[in-house]
Amino acid sequence: MMENLNDSKLYSRQLIGKTVVSKTGKRFGEVINLSFETRTGELLQILLRNPTGYCEGLNLERDKNGALLIPFSSVIAVGDFVVIAEEDII
Repeated sequence: MMENLNDSKLYSRQLIGKTVVSKTGKRFGEVINLSFETRTGELLQILLRNPTGYCEGLNLERDKNGALLIPFSSVIAVGDFVVIAEEDII
């Protein structure tokens, strides 16, 4: 079933401020923003604020403002937290 664009925007807004954790429970930081392909609306990356020391030590890519970037393709679940597969980003 296809989501309409308005549902996708609402869903994206609900991710802002959520804590990002690995499936083993390691905390990474909080979602500050999302980057997406403007033509298709595909979510590409999660931008993190307040990264943990563990996350800082992974040497992840950063945007031009210094926010850490997590590929959206690593997201495996969204609920109270955004859960990522750590092996997909390191």
